[in-house]
Amino acid sequence: MSDHDEHQKKHRVVVAGGGTAGIPVAAALLRADADLDVAIVEPSETHYYQPGWTLVGGGDMRAEDTRARTADVMPNRATWIKDSVAGFDPDHNRLTLASGTTLAYDYLVVAMGLQIDWDAIEGLTDTLGANGVTSNYRYDLAPYTHELATSLGEGAHALFTQPAMPIKCAGAPQKALYLTADTLRRRGVKASIDFYNQGGAMFGVPAYARELDKIIASYGATPRFGHNLVAVDGPAQQATFDTEGGTVTADFDMLHVVPPQSAPDVIKNSPLAGEAGWVTVDRNRLTHTRYDNVFALGDCTDTPNAKTMAAVRRQFPVVVSALRKAMGAAATAQEYDGYGACPLTVAHGRMLLAEFRYGGEVVSSFPLDPTQPRRIYWPLKTRFFPWLYWHVMLQGKPWSLPKPKPRADLTV
Repeated sequence: MSDHDEHQKKHRVVVAGGGTAGIPVAAALLRADADLDVAIVEPSETHYYQPGWTLVGGGDMRAEDTRARTADVMPNRATWIKDSVAGFDPDHNRLTLASGTTLAYDYLVVAMGLQIDWDAIEGLTDTLGANGVTSNYRYDLAPYTHELATSLGEGAHALFTQPAMPIKCAGAPQKALYLTADTLRRRGVKASIDFYNQGGAMFGVPAYARELDKIIASYGATPRFGHNLVAVDGPAQQATFDTEGGTVTADFDMLHVVPPQSAPDVIKNSPLAGEAGWVTVDRNRLTHTRYDNVFALGDCTDTPNAKTMAAVRRQFPVVVSALRKAMGAAATAQEYDGYGACPLTVAHGRMLLAEFRYGGEVVSSFPLDPTQPRRIYWPLKTRFFPWLYWHVMLQGKPWSLPKPKPRADLTV
């Protein structure tokens, strides 16, 4: 860790957010220029590998293996400001911290992720972790998902929800369903399983949606589109949904909730945000549309791509190149093409690797039909991707699988 005074009033580069997007940017900048003055504003002392929580909920990964001390993943030469951003003032190249400190910058990188709006669902926070109500979107609750899957009895009713987009990892809601359904099948337990989705399809890319229709049907589960969870009564084990036809209520023994998600309030209330609350950036260059010295990446932006770790892995080198070029360094301009990937765990030991770019264009890193689930992909999710995250991505090293090739035959 840098010995710089953490209350220093100005830094050459300030990175707002020390998570999946912010740390790789800072690490890559310092790999290119060890003397660059980079500060990271991040209040949390714990860093999580959130893609692992699906596996924790399925009993395929230990929760503790998805967690590390933030101090252990911070770039050594970065100044870590253990505080949170309370306000942005890009017109004066500064931001305000929760502690009251004003922090100035020459260049700003916004990498604050999104916020999970647990309180937007009436009664939810009072019953999370009890009464059969769980969510893989929280570290401490993912093990409860597995506990429920391994304890439900014959004839139980399990509900899985998905809110309005965008959310991080759009496939995560149904991953929880598939792994739970597979666990029940392996236990020989017949249960009623329903997928209450606010949207109108299993997935936003039609080629993958068609295959996922078959997969959910293979478990005897029922998709219920156009249903938005608005209230949970834990003691009564009842969930209430809004639909076009009015309000409906369903009983449950297990309820896996994916809560609504939005841009962090501090971004929504800043000049950096567009009408929807997200940081507005050029979707290819990831530079702010109004402030030339502001860059943003990851879940907090308005780029029309899936909010996944795979997207960030392709975005951070683009931001680093643009930043270095802006600072006068020799750097080749790069562009982000909207690449995203969703490793859909459709059963224990079997995965569908959905890859796509802007416009729903299907691409594939392997010479196989990408719409088909395969056992050979399982080690990617359980071993390779976690290793890639901790030892490559967080070190600021660019890495990609073989360059994805367009699949025009499937982009319909």
